[in-house]
Amino acid sequence: MDGFLSSSTRPLSKPRRPKMVTVLLLLVTLASLFTAAKGQSFHLGKCPTPPVQESFNVEKFLGRWYEIEKIPTAFEDGNCNRVNFFLMENGNIKVQNRERRPDGGMKQVEGEARLSNLSDPAKLEIKFFELTTSASYWILATDYEHYALVYSCTTIIWLFHVDYVWILGRNSSLPPETITYLKDILISNGIDIQKMTATEQGNCPEFL
Repeated sequence: MDGFLSSSTRPLSKPRRPKMVTVLLLLVTLASLFTAAKGQSFHLGKCPTPPVQESFNVEKFLGRWYEIEKIPTAFEDGNCNRVNFFLMENGNIKVQNRERRPDGGMKQVEGEARLSNLSDPAKLEIKFFELTTSASYWILATDYEHYALVYSCTTIIWLFHVDYVWILGRNSSLPPETITYLKDILISNGIDIQKMTATEQGNCPEFL
């Protein structure tokens, strides 16, 4: 028939990816993210922006800290966790994390932190591996001599964020009222603390 193409000569239209496939891919991606963030605080929306320590003094913050409590992370699976801060020649801060592995050996990871904003020195950015991107590393509160509260957050595909929290002490324990004070800071800024756990600091080896 004039004006019409036969089925054998009609150009084929470009196949469209079904919407269901796209949804499934998104769900698979999200499932993998949930698996990677196992034990961590995973929430809808972008990262919160809590206030940080005023007039932060980096030099007073340097030295050894003991991990008292944290939100569990995939990259920390031991106990007796320590973190040491050293001032580097380039003005950045070396962050040295040590822990006792489940098999009794020592695990050590080193990162480099730098100021992300000179006018706000408590907001650091940290990078542990050359090929990874920098992550936030904010000092929310510290008295330099007893306690520190560190917060980090990663936003994922603009839909979710993962919280990281560490309560640190100059000694291997902190008074309960100090821990409550620091957790209240988190709660007041909408940061979920339900998954926080205490770090075992008993019978720790000397090599840490």
